[in-house]
Parts: sequence; structure tokens; C-alpha cells
Amino acid sequence: MNPNSSPAPLCTGYAPWMQMSRRECLNRFALGLGGIALAELLGRGSRLLADGAPSAAPGVPSPATLTHFAPKAKRIIYLFQSGGPSQLDLYDYKPLLNQQHGQQLPDSVRGSQRLTGMSGNQSSIPIAGSPFRFAQYGQSGAWVSDLLPHTAKIADDLCIVRSMYTEAINHGPGVTFMQTGSQIPGRPSFGSWLDYGLGTENENLPSFVVLLTKGKTGQPLMSHLWGSGFLPARHQGVRFRSGADPVLYLNNPAGVSAENRRLALDRLRELHEHQFSGTPDAEITTRISNYEMAFAMQASVPEVTDLSREPDSVVQDYGPDARTPGTFAANCLLARRLAERGVRFIQLYHQDWDHHGSLPGGIRRECLQTDQASAALVTDLKRRGMLDDTLVVWGGEFGRTNYCQGVMTADNFGRDHHPRCFSLWMAGGGVKRGFTYGETDEYGYNVVRDGVHVHDFHATLLHLFGVDHERLTFRHQGRYFRLTDVHGHVVKSILA
Repeated sequence: MNPNSSPAPLCTGYAPWMQMSRRECLNRFALGLGGIALAELLGRGSRLLADGAPSAAPGVPSPATLTHFAPKAKRIIYLFQSGGPSQLDLYDYKPLLNQQHGQQLPDSVRGSQRLTGMSGNQSSIPIAGSPFRFAQYGQSGAWVSDLLPHTAKIADDLCIVRSMYTEAINHGPGVTFMQTGSQIPGRPSFGSWLDYGLGTENENLPSFVVLLTKGKTGQPLMSHLWGSGFLPARHQGVRFRSGADPVLYLNNPAGVSAENRRLALDRLRELHEHQFSGTPDAEITTRISNYEMAFAMQASVPEVTDLSREPDSVVQDYGPDARTPGTFAANCLLARRLAERGVRFIQLYHQDWDHHGSLPGGIRRECLQTDQASAALVTDLKRRGMLDDTLVVWGGEFGRTNYCQGVMTADNFGRDHHPRCFSLWMAGGGVKRGFTYGETDEYGYNVVRDGVHVHDFHATLLHLFGVDHERLTFRHQGRYFRLTDVHGHVVKSILA
């Protein structure tokens, strides 16, 4: 039939004989544009690194050639100390504070920095020296407080950064910034970015696992800290809890056998694949992979979380609480077991470092809970030949002030939040050993040399994994996002 003979306007379809009305043509054309847009989102959104190489499929190991350059680290164990540990009582020795203890902080030191509402209205901001003794340890001569006797023994394995700084002055934005590269919740976490970029190295465990110290108080830790944000949901962290069920709803209900579960998953997969053939939504494939991962984890999770298989000599290294599920010591030991089994990112959270008051007693308690296990983890990895390609990080979201918050007494005081400078340490995974980087002024208030911003820190961690932080991107809401947002520089001076 001649299209021109029809009284109504027509549009030629996919074949010469196919004819459509204007309504049908526009409808099909709109669907075509939608398909193009979807392909763009799925293609660019899941694009990984150099030359547009796609990320590995869920559950499939990612080849090392997907990195931008040779990586030095294969996995990371991040010991996050939530609340803001006092660098002035742990790693940043400032004898001048003890000499001027109780005197007013000079205006020239503080400058125009805004203070929090907790100390901003104080009529007096007296300098608070540290009641703890410092000494130099190892061949590196690193200054470490007597609160950390076990960490002091591994001083020559540590790369201590004393010049970290951030814009965040409160806990929520501060923790979120350190974990996601943004002070506003909703961005992908560091572990999610790493999983998105590099894929997984195992088929039976998540690539990104989160462990929280049980029974701790302090500022709440929300799931967005290990969430995937706008990345596909399969990249979010999986929280392991202490107790009989480390992962909620993982075990089969009573009366359901493993064989029946397998049959049900096979049929469910067929339905999802049928749905995907008509609606190619990436979240459908994510759902399939999550079901399969959960099935594999039914066997792998009980095995990896069973610390009873660890020799007593190893457990004793981590401390007396290492066999108590959910303690920081037990989580450090579990982190090593997860690292051995190919988990790329293991995130530990330990709360209650927020010492606005009663700092001497509070910080002593937290160090007793974390010092031995943190050092034992580094030593254990080194003994097993894993430290060279395992990066261990210890630190919080910001530091504490050099002046007292509230009333200072002869044996008690507190410190407020301080974003201008704080300390953290790293070990293994391609960083220098026995090295201290950066410097603060004699009051411990401002960075005076080699400042490291949060974005610099993230850029450096990605670099250790062979990833260029400017090229690991995801297209969302019309632009490309990255972990380091719009700036950040690799701190090459700390690279081994």
C-alpha cells in the first residue's frame, strides 16, 4: 500500500510494509528515546576505569587490568574511631600545652575560627595540657602516648599523619564526610566506590563488610555510612552482627531445606530474567545477584565468623575479649579472617571517643578496648605475609581542641571538636613505614606543614588500589560524580 494514499499522516516503521499513525509513531519514537537514555545510563553509569571498561559482573572476580596503574593494596581494613579521638593525648605531642596549662588560649592562635555551640559561649577557654606521658618509639622515633603501649611497639610499621583537616565541625557531617566524601548523606560510601570500581575477589562473601563494636554508646552510626547511594545497590556494605545470626534473614526458615531453597531461587531467577528481558533495569540483575550471594553466604558466613578455630596463642595476641563476639578485639580478629578470604573492604566502627568532659577517664577506657587489638591486627597480618598488600587505617572524623570545654579541675577536663587538625595512622598496603607526615603548630591548633584534606586522603587511598580518583566516576542526575567530588590530590610523600 502506498503510504501517500492514506488521508491520515503516516510514519514509516522498521520495515517498508509497516505503517503507523502519527500517535503510534510518536509513541514508538518516545520509547526509542527512552531505550537510548536507559542504555546511556546503564552504559556510562556502570563504566569503570580506563577506556570505558565495564565493571565485573556480580560475583565474578575483577581482573587486575581494570586498574589505571599497578596497585599496591588489594584490601583495606578501616578501624574507624567514631567521636573524634584526641590527637593531643595520643599522637601529637605538644609540651607547650603543659607549660601553659590553665592559661588563656592566645587570640592569635585561634584566629577567626568558629567554635561549636558547646564552647563558643564560654567566657574562658583555658589551655589544657595532656595528663599522659609521651615518648619516642622505634627507630622512627614516633611520638606516642603511654595510653597506647601496644601501638607504640609497632611504631616502625606505622605511617602517622598529623596534619589531617576537614570542614566538618559536628559528628554527623564529619563521619559522613570521612566515609562518603560529602557532609550530606546520600553519596556512596568509600567501600561502595571501591567495590563498584574493582569488583570482588570472591564468590561466597560480600566484597564490603561492616562490623560495629557491640554495646557502645555515643553518636549514632547510620546505615548511609556504608550505603551505596546512587550506585547500584549491590555495592552497599553488608553488616555482620555478633550472635547466632551475623546477617539478618540469611538462614532458611524452619522446615525449608537447602535443596528447596535452591529450587525456589532457580525459579525466581527465571522470573527475574523474564522481567529483565522486557524491562532492562539494572536493579533486577542486582536483585538476582543478591539472592545468589545470600545463598552462598549461608555456608561461608558461619565458617568465617567461627573464631573457635583460631589458636589460643593468636587470640591472646588480640586481647582478653577476643573470643567475645562483637567486641573490638573480636572484630579485629574477624577482619583478618575476612581479609584472608578475599573481602576487599572491611569497615570497623568503634564509638564513644566524644570526650567533651571527663576526658582522662574516657579516653583511657577507649584505648584499653582498642590499643592491643589494633596493634595485634597489624602484627598478625605482617606475620602471615599479608601486610604488604593490606592497608590498615586507624582514625576518626576530626580532632579535639587544645583548650578545655567546660570547667577545668585539677584532675578532670574535656575537649571540644576540632576540625583544623587531627591525626590518623596507616600501615601496610603501599605506605611508608616508620614515617610521620605533616606538622601542627606548637599549640596543636593549626596545620603548619603538609596539610591533608579529606579529599586528599581519599584520593591517596584510591591511588594505593591502582585507581585514579578523577577517573572513577558515575553519571547521576546529569553529571559525573566521584568520591573526591571536584578536588583532591594524592599525597605522594607517604607512598612507599
